Amino acid sequence: MKKNVKLQSFITIGMLSSISFLLMLFNFPIPPFPAFLEVDFSDMPALLAAITMGPIAGILVELFKNILDWLFSGTPTGVPVGHMANFATGLLFILPVSYIFNRFKTIVGLVGGLVTGTVVMAVGMSLLNYAVFLPMYTYFLGMEPVVGDSLYTMIVAGILPFNLVKGVLLTAIMVLLFTTMRKWIDNQRAMYLTK
Repeated sequence: MKKNVKLQSFITIGMLSSISFLLMLFNFPIPPFPAFLEVDFSDMPALLAAITMGPIAGILVELFKNILDWLFSGTPTGVPVGHMANFATGLLFILPVSYIFNRFKTIVGLVGGLVTGTVVMAVGMSLLNYAVFLPMYTYFLGMEPVVGDSLYTMIVAGILPFNLVKGVLLTAIMVLLFTTMRKWIDNQRAMYLTK
């Protein structure tokens, strides 16, 4: 029985990773934010994996979808800075949701987790873009680094509110999915998370 569940979990993670990869292809900017900031809904399968199978499953879906996208789409710098940023963004969002939902297991717990995940993602990615990703991106593209007031403005007026808006969109979709798929989610949790 345990071997069947383990095999089923590998298959499910693979399927969710494939769906996540496909969703990643349908990205779009949100005016008036900078054009390099694009929304996609590829975190939804990872979030489903995290709340039904545990946080490791969600992490694996985030990892595999970024590896697939890197292999199929490539990167302008030769270094997958954008994919690393996408991976970090996904983890900062799904892990708080998974933790809080697994403690409370209700729609209120889910919404609380989604709100927390949105804030953690927005603040965390602001700090990571400031300290890591924007400097890496400009370095590998051979551009002049963004520093001082320009960097501060890009973070505060662009990246922070963008991730808050993205989190609100993901929250709305996840609440809708949860209310329509509650029975399936409960069945999956019973299969994968029962001790």
